[in-house]
Amino acid sequence: MKTELIKRNIKKEFNSWWIISIVGAVVILLPILFIFSSIFQEPNENWLQIQQYLLKNYVANTILLVVLTGIFTAFLGVSLAWLVAAYDFPLRRFFRWGLLLPLSIPTFIAAYTYRTMLGYTGVVQTTLRNRFDYQISPEWLTVSGIGGAVFVFTFFLFPYVYMITRAFLENQSTSYIENARLLGRKPLAVFFKVVLPLSRPAIVGGTILVIYEVLGDYGVTSYLGIHTISTAIFQTWFGMYDVNSAMKLAAWLMVIIVGVFFLEKLLRQRRRYHISNKSRELVPIKLKGMASIAAFLYCGIVFLIGFLIPFFQLIVWANMTFHKVWDETFFTLIYQTVLLAVISTIIILILAVVVANVCRKNSSFSFILSKCVTTGYSIPGPIIAIGVLAMFIYLDQWLAPVYSSMGLGEAPLILSMSIVMLIVGYFIRFTATGFNAIEVGFEKMGTKYMEASRMLGLGVTKTFFKVDLPLLKGALISGFILTFVEICKELPLALLLRPFNFETLATKTFQYANDEQIYEASTSSLLIITISILSVIIFQIIGKRVKQ
Repeated sequence: MKTELIKRNIKKEFNSWWIISIVGAVVILLPILFIFSSIFQEPNENWLQIQQYLLKNYVANTILLVVLTGIFTAFLGVSLAWLVAAYDFPLRRFFRWGLLLPLSIPTFIAAYTYRTMLGYTGVVQTTLRNRFDYQISPEWLTVSGIGGAVFVFTFFLFPYVYMITRAFLENQSTSYIENARLLGRKPLAVFFKVVLPLSRPAIVGGTILVIYEVLGDYGVTSYLGIHTISTAIFQTWFGMYDVNSAMKLAAWLMVIIVGVFFLEKLLRQRRRYHISNKSRELVPIKLKGMASIAAFLYCGIVFLIGFLIPFFQLIVWANMTFHKVWDETFFTLIYQTVLLAVISTIIILILAVVVANVCRKNSSFSFILSKCVTTGYSIPGPIIAIGVLAMFIYLDQWLAPVYSSMGLGEAPLILSMSIVMLIVGYFIRFTATGFNAIEVGFEKMGTKYMEASRMLGLGVTKTFFKVDLPLLKGALISGFILTFVEICKELPLALLLRPFNFETLATKTFQYANDEQIYEASTSSLLIITISILSVIIFQIIGKRVKQ
């Protein structure tokens, strides 16, 4: 009798955890379904003109940008990862984490910083003319067009490839690399014949993340005047006020993303990779002479271009304009950004914990559920924004009778004009960030403590709060930091879904830059970068404690 009662309680608790997980997955998938439904809608006049005269150019520019950025970020990220993982040279330990710092500078901030610095009236050309009496062709240094965008994306997104590849080389490929060295293989042969084939999953994984960022970008492409599908979505929405055509453009962008996904699967066909859990860390070889200097200079130049130069330039500009920009409205801006990010992050982590706990029980349904929850991160912000907007407009239409009975008018847009819509957008986009951190925490924890607690008669919920939660603190902190920073930096979702007269640090920075008030944009830019740098430092500290 007692055993039956325990079984009933367990079944009941699992049902509640499953219900929350399924509801969360449905909320994440609904906007995507709204986007795909637009394919079957009757095209209007705007869409016919876009399809006939503009769509080919949008698609061609998007694909060209993706291909060039993917190639250059893969080259830069892999070469730096191999250098830092396999060799010892001056300041290697600093570069090991310092090369992650370019991620702390959002790409649109990097774009307007370098464009202004290298422009005709910028500090570089002005110094060459006035101090050295040297006139250089402005076209050589101008950051514009697809070339300028590739430069920005390469130097500020390569850490995705670098981080994942370096972790793989340091922890999973040691025995293969050491065996190749013992057999007398030269460094280049080891790199091309052992390292590249082995680390291919890590390289592809990092490059795919870069591609997703490029596909979803609006800040860089808009500022540099490149017509991509993302910029077309904004122009169609804000310029023509045509949500249906914007949804069709978003559907085209989804087609490209699905194409990238299947291309990656096709490349991996018939290939198998064995990952060892017992591999020791790779011991770096000490470089001497010119090789040591070359390695230091290579890492140093990338660090200078990707972080130090723009960071110090922003400090100089902020010092010049701080008294103009900093007033009581700036405190409101910081408060709105932080509050919105905290609320969204807490909601994300709650669902991430519930889903990750449910998915500890390996099954086909658990696998599908985890994939559904993490789908949002592979979908660019503009697509999610269009889907969320369509979903909320439909919801407002459905609730119109309720609004009317409350005296709010016949067909008002209540939810569609609220902050709730933006929080839902963040929830869909960044649940994967929180979920991945929590999932890793559960994997490290294992199931033995949970099973022991269940055998002692505690249910799933009590087991989680009394046993799992104390052991999960590190993963929760990591997940909170990563998600919080991503939300603070997010631009397309905030631009498209924010209520009227509601600004975040990212939207205010973009607004300054769009109005050619580059110097005034530096203060808010530095605040975003500072939040990101602090997160990197905290994340590194947590990582060291976990290893110890």
